[in-house]
Amino acid sequence: MPTDSPLGYDVFVADPIAQNVTEPVPNGDRRMFSPLSVTLVHGERDAVLIDPPLTSAQAEAVGDWVEATGKNLTHVFATHGHGDHWFTAGVLAHRFGAQVVATEGTIKEMHRNVALRPVFWDRLFPQQIPDAPVTAVAVPGNRLTLEGHDLHIVEVGHSDTDETSVLHVPDLELVVAGDVIYNGVHQYLAESGDGGRDAWRKAITTVEELRPRRIVTGHKNKRLDDDADRAIAETRSYLDAVDEVLAKHDDPLGFFNAMLERFPERLNPGALWGGAVALYT
Repeated sequence: MPTDSPLGYDVFVADPIAQNVTEPVPNGDRRMFSPLSVTLVHGERDAVLIDPPLTSAQAEAVGDWVEATGKNLTHVFATHGHGDHWFTAGVLAHRFGAQVVATEGTIKEMHRNVALRPVFWDRLFPQQIPDAPVTAVAVPGNRLTLEGHDLHIVEVGHSDTDETSVLHVPDLELVVAGDVIYNGVHQYLAESGDGGRDAWRKAITTVEELRPRRIVTGHKNKRLDDDADRAIAETRSYLDAVDEVLAKHDDPLGFFNAMLERFPERLNPGALWGGAVALYT
């Protein structure tokens, strides 16, 4: 991205992939996984990769993309423990001789997602995800350095899952926000009950207080820009709508249809349906 800073960033958006589920979404869509954003923050020589993707095929494409930049990859950082944001970290770290890093809380959640693999991730994507032992380590002071510039790992608590974090790059006025902020994609709501949405709002406020001009979200419509104010406002608006619609409907289908009518432009109604079922269970 053009910038006055000696740092820059680029984003690789992996397109939605089909899940191994035969039953369609109630609106007739095939069950898909949301697009994944992988961010490369780079200087003149070195780079840090944030939120590596889910499948081996996606990792190969991301690896070729990184290699084409000619940058020396020093670290692979995961914002949170959901497998779609780190299961290929080890593959990419090995390819480039990089170190996998995350917060202590995220590392705990990584182990939880490894335990879930047989009943969740591998059922949705059989034989597509590489072996993914947890190799991430925490870094002192939650700080990385890229060619003399500080990259701050900011812990924000619960967003669409527990123990999430973001990467703040002050010299770019950039936050790589993982799943704290969404950009044109239906938000994952399955872990947002029992006060989860209020905690998520606090996480959004923490990001907002960093005063970014640009935000890269973990799931984004690649046709949209990275304007921070818009993405923050739209993520909040979605959570507010969830509260409103939940109060008006007694079943997941009614909730799903009302949210789909409210946000017809957002990608992947399947993610919305999965959240709807979880919220009413």
